[in-house]
Amino acid sequence: MGLTVYWTQFAEEKLEDIFEYYSLKANLKVAHKLVDGIINHSTKLEKSPFIGQKEMLLAGRLQEFRYLVYKNYKIIYWINFDKKQIEIVNIFDCRQNPEEIEKT
Repeated sequence: MGLTVYWTQFAEEKLEDIFEYYSLKANLKVAHKLVDGIINHSTKLEKSPFIGQKEMLLAGRLQEFRYLVYKNYKIIYWINFDKKQIEIVNIFDCRQNPEEIEKT
């Protein structure tokens, strides 16, 4: 399909927040392992962009948002066919209230 994975600034900031949190609450090794795992999991989208389920909480939006799950996190993305890229827009901690996903 020839799509590349693109991380929005918001998604990158979420990754940084996750890294900061785990580097303080656990250690740097745990923080690196978790963030690297999220990033590596997202690379599956290059070959199979439709493997993620549709995010029903964002069904009212213009784009069709989908997500992959890695540990406690949803990797939320949409497929931008015009730019030939998969745009990762958020990393959502599933331990939060699900309605919080609509606010971001």
